Amino acid sequence: RVKVFFYFSFCIFVDGILSNLYRIKFEQIMLDVILIFIGALCMIAGLAGCILPFLPGPPIAYLGLFILHCTDKVGYSTTQLIVWLLIVVVLQVLDYFTPMLGSKYSGGSKWGNWGCIIGTLAGLLFLPWGIILGPFLGAIIGELLGNKEFSQALKSGFGSLIGFILGTLLKLVVCGYFCYQFIAGFV
Repeated sequence: RVKVFFYFSFCIFVDGILSNLYRIKFEQIMLDVILIFIGALCMIAGLAGCILPFLPGPPIAYLGLFILHCTDKVGYSTTQLIVWLLIVVVLQVLDYFTPMLGSKYSGGSKWGNWGCIIGTLAGLLFLPWGIILGPFLGAIIGELLGNKEFSQALKSGFGSLIGFILGTLLKLVVCGYFCYQFIAGFV
């Protein structure tokens, strides 16, 4: 009788430990699945944010990589995470200056640059088209106020538009790379 009692007690004890381990493992797997799903949504939103001006694409995509890093499936190094964060910060800053640089390098004057800056800020109030047309029209109006001919003002406006398109392409490249890293983390 004593042997049977100890045997059943041992079986119940081991069963309790194993069921707790399975429960913990199951909870960890479910948490990883939820985090991977949220990270994938961040990647999709990040890609959309490269084109839609009201979503900051690269920061959202970086957030998706960081969420994936928090799972047990993928572990990025601290160096990778810091370098990617610096790239995102630099890209966000450049995104506001590329239209101005495009205007400057297409022959625009200080009037055109200031018009581009003011047009960019004013364009933020009229999303989504304002972010595209604001720098373009601001550069044109600034050049016209600076007594430039309309053809030169138009050239400066197109320069700001090209700068905007270049900034959008840079964001697409970075977010595409982040999506690649997200997928490569599973392979």
